[in-house]
Amino acid sequence: MGTYAVTDPATGEVVETFPTATDEQIEQALAGAWAAAKGWARSTTVAERAALVRRVADLHIERKDELGAIIAREMGKPLADAVGEAEFAGDIYGYYADNAERLLADEPVELISGGEGTAVVRRSPLGVLVGVMPWNFPYYQVARFAGPNLCVGNPVILKHASQCPESSAAIGQIHTDAGFGAGAFTNVYASTDQVAAMIADPRVVGVSLTGSEAAGVAVAEVAARNLKKVVLELGGSDPFIVLSTDDLDATVADAVAARMDNTGQSCNGAKRFVVAADLYDAFVEKFTAEMKAAAEGITPLSSVSAAQFLGNQVDTAVAQGARFESAGKREGAFFPAGVLTDVTVDNEVYHQELFGPVAMVLKASSEDEAVAIANDTPFGLGSYLYTTDREQADRVADKIDAGMVYVNCVLADAVELPFGGIKRSGFGRELGHLGIEEFVNKKLIRIG
Repeated sequence: MGTYAVTDPATGEVVETFPTATDEQIEQALAGAWAAAKGWARSTTVAERAALVRRVADLHIERKDELGAIIAREMGKPLADAVGEAEFAGDIYGYYADNAERLLADEPVELISGGEGTAVVRRSPLGVLVGVMPWNFPYYQVARFAGPNLCVGNPVILKHASQCPESSAAIGQIHTDAGFGAGAFTNVYASTDQVAAMIADPRVVGVSLTGSEAAGVAVAEVAARNLKKVVLELGGSDPFIVLSTDDLDATVADAVAARMDNTGQSCNGAKRFVVAADLYDAFVEKFTAEMKAAAEGITPLSSVSAAQFLGNQVDTAVAQGARFESAGKREGAFFPAGVLTDVTVDNEVYHQELFGPVAMVLKASSEDEAVAIANDTPFGLGSYLYTTDREQADRVADKIDAGMVYVNCVLADAVELPFGGIKRSGFGRELGHLGIEEFVNKKLIRIG
């Protein structure tokens, strides 16, 4: 039987281990969630459930320092960023607590086909959900899944990443302390096989996964065989298109921020920088200097294996003709920030996701070529566009194949803005008004 472990990536020290759940514990989780779906969810109102979610929001804020310290140990996030993530998670729960009644209100349907009476679409719970969550944003990712669904009345079973047992336990405790009863929110240290068994179990109606493309394929396959609803948020290789700017230094600063967020370990972080030919040389010079400067005081990646994987990608890219410039040296889980240039379409890295502090810069001779390069990826999560021309901004934003386009701004995610992608970045949406719509029964009630 395997274990979940807290391994400090800065030192390699195994801080604490947690045993994987037994099959009996998985059955208890399923039975408890099923009972909650048939009892708690049906006997409470949206307002009553939202009040509990509001308490979850408040507890994230109250315990932000403790929560931040946990994920700083688990996956190496800078402490200030870790505390900020706990606060953002609290904001997400708060958004749904404050808006659930409005978002889940009955929707009248105007009768145009004749006949008397009324018609209404009523949003009600679907049932037990399994959430498979990643290590890079341990609180934020759970909040955007659990917050809306608990307001709906869908019991949640959380299977967090194996390196996040302490943070997932803390999240579970918060929900208990907030007043959620048995089965409404359950944290389990499940194995891969146990996750597949839970998805296949008839008591489970859906699954939400944020993680790698491979994990998404595996979960979607099991769900499809069992006719379960799925929301997937997978990898991304988001383009950052620079067509014009009246302040190159500010644009470069935004580019570095978009690449270095969470030490480059963000699904929707900018990874491929597509720059107009007349700006390319100046951009590369300034951007490379700022990326190298960002290497000072950089925190480790989530694990030694993550750093090794990124290193193999960079080494292969250089062997295939790319140029890599960085500052510092690789050591353990620490990876120096750097920039890849001279990357051609036949280089393997051209179509890969770089999950760490490495950026790829590509030159575009025209607007159309910039769009073509941006779209030449199997992914379609987010994207960034910098231009001083408003008409061009609207035109290019329409042409980008992605679930999100941010124009002249970065790190602009917000609780009210839907998050999600297309192509191999997955499907479905989280956050905002669309996030609460994914796992609801939109039931038509027609009264004659």
